[in-house]
Amino acid sequence: QVTLVESGGGLVQTGASHKLSCVASGGISSTAPMAWFRQRSGKEREAIAATGWFGDGKMIKNTMRDRFTISRDASKYTLYLEMNDLQPEDTAVYYCAASEGRQTSVSVFETREYEYWGQGTQVIVSS
Repeated sequence: QVTLVESGGGLVQTGASHKLSCVASGGISSTAPMAWFRQRSGKEREAIAATGWFGDGKMIKNTMRDRFTISRDASKYTLYLEMNDLQPEDTAVYYCAASEGRQTSVSVFETREYEYWGQGTQVIVSS
């Protein structure tokens, strides 16, 4: 059974940088497509970035491009999200997601593309 466990959430100050991790286990490939999403209070889950769909290519949603970076250490089955210049509006529960990647066509920023989800880690940005 595939399991994703996020860590690194907490309380951070406005303008700070912060890094989240997500460890995958349970038989999924170390290079499987994975992504970060977040869900702010009262809003729908939104994509931030994805990797692994097209080789090691990384895709960042346009609205997140300036401040978020996705990376992966395949040897550790770990996905990372680096966040810079955090603002109160970045307060959210951050989720990692993974896919077996068997789709013949894909919309990498859509939640429906990912079969596996972590439990989420909350980031609160204090103003």
